Amino acid sequence: MLSRTANNLYWMARFMERAETNARLLEVASRNALLPDVHGGNRNEWDSVLQASGTRDAYRAKFGDEAVARNVETHMFFDRDNPSSVASCLHAARENARIVRTALTTQVWEAVNEANAEMTQLTRLERSRISTSDMKDFALKHMAHVRGALVSTQLRNDGFDFMNMGYYLERADSTARILDVKYYVLLPNVSMVGSGLDNYQWRTVLHAMNAQRAFAWVYGGEVTARKIVDFLVLNRQAPRSLISSAEGVLEHLERLARLYGRGTTATSRGRMLVAQLNEITVEDILEEGLHEFLQRVLGEVLNLGAEINASYLNGEAR
Repeated sequence: MLSRTANNLYWMARFMERAETNARLLEVASRNALLPDVHGGNRNEWDSVLQASGTRDAYRAKFGDEAVARNVETHMFFDRDNPSSVASCLHAARENARIVRTALTTQVWEAVNEANAEMTQLTRLERSRISTSDMKDFALKHMAHVRGALVSTQLRNDGFDFMNMGYYLERADSTARILDVKYYVLLPNVSMVGSGLDNYQWRTVLHAMNAQRAFAWVYGGEVTARKIVDFLVLNRQAPRSLISSAEGVLEHLERLARLYGRGTTATSRGRMLVAQLNEITVEDILEEGLHEFLQRVLGEVLNLGAEINASYLNGEAR
């Protein structure tokens, strides 16, 4: 496969998953904002998603310092000036898919094209008619449609591997960012760690990832920070956990290594990331600090993406 074709397939998948991530981040902020501000100190829900998404500076340049719900939603969902917004991601995914149209099945192409077309229609509606829940449902519906078409109709060839690498790598980034929102949502004081407010905020993370029932099946009983960290970082049964995502990337890197008859530096870095997650425990993570751990993982994901680009996508395989 030509490196430019692989690049388009890889980024089509990454942009689709990134669009879903932004919708999920908005869901976290929206649910946390429903809590009454009776204790003080915890009214930074909308700013938290800007920080976790890495787009706070871009938001401030356009909307000012105050993180207002409507403006954050516009920035994260509709704003074409924000390259990570849902609208921008769907447009970019569609453009990447168009360039490699002949490498996609009809069902995958139509699913991507439809998502972008309906996004255009959605932007024409009055904002007062579109709730945060509507935004999340829209994104999740279309991402599931594309993902289902990919899994059920694409040949299991190298193109399939590049698309799945994109999905899994972006999903690892997504899970880390959604978890990190909790770091930016401040409690009024340290004594409230483990309180009803603290646990509610953790439950919003599960809800935004549609993982409440799956979490209950695995752990049952009380929802705690420790259990959620274990579920979304180290539990292979969780489809969006960091370790599941890292192993997904590695699986497709190793498939490519077998197909092309050689491994790459990307394969080696993928194995290193999986090994690190295999060796760490929840206690290790909490001792290091969840935010610090997640930032380190985001750095590792960024480095792995750079190695994938250097090994396969820039035309200079190594």
